[in-house]
Amino acid sequence: MDAALGLMRRIPPKHIDTALSALLSLLPHHSADLLSQVDQPLQVLSDIECGREFILCEYNRDADSYRSPWSNKYHPPLEDGPYPSSELRKLEIEANDVFAVYCEQYYEGGISSVYMWEDENEGFVACFLIKKDGSKSGHGRRGYLQEGAWDAIHVVEVGPDENGTAHYCLTSTVMLSLTTNNESSGSFNLSGSIRRQMNMDLAVAEGHLQNMGKMIEELEGKLRNSLDQVYFGKTKEMVCTLRPPAELLQMRFPHHRDV
Repeated sequence: MDAALGLMRRIPPKHIDTALSALLSLLPHHSADLLSQVDQPLQVLSDIECGREFILCEYNRDADSYRSPWSNKYHPPLEDGPYPSSELRKLEIEANDVFAVYCEQYYEGGISSVYMWEDENEGFVACFLIKKDGSKSGHGRRGYLQEGAWDAIHVVEVGPDENGTAHYCLTSTVMLSLTTNNESSGSFNLSGSIRRQMNMDLAVAEGHLQNMGKMIEELEGKLRNSLDQVYFGKTKEMVCTLRPPAELLQMRFPHHRDV
């Protein structure tokens, strides 16, 4: 099981579905663990009633239907699907409005969705999702990438309020995929995923949403820095070592002139 999870962490995100299907056939007795611990690339569906897109994941799924955070209805319709309580639904609506602004400010567009549900420990769980399509045909395109995707999954487990304080456990996963294919740079693919966790005990006087937002903002910033240092930094180092710039070659090997 540990070897299977380690293998999944090293597979490009766009190949996770195929690899996960193969692992489920090899380890059918561990299917629940694999599905709960392996994050898959996010998909998007349009809520026709509201005219807005929402993100599909295991956290808003029941059978083959997915609940929209905007209309609170399942697509396709489902009669007995689970719903959050009225109080938690109010917090979910507010969180979706706030996180849409967060997505616009940090990602210059993209799609966001927030889902919440009660847990067995008298607390609740919230899932914050962001999908940014940076390809030439994607939202907010700049025309630099043939294909590009940023999927961010933030799951916050919130414990019950005890003496004005609650325990927050945040698990964040980011999946990145970049592909270029043009005459100047040729074909290049860079993809991977990273997961981190953060635990904090915070006062609930300012509200759960503010506490969760601060944690997500802090941890996501750390994840972006890690991706920049690990993926982009190491890739740049390897490329410059294998194919140093022409300016560097001239500095190392100056042209000899005849005297």
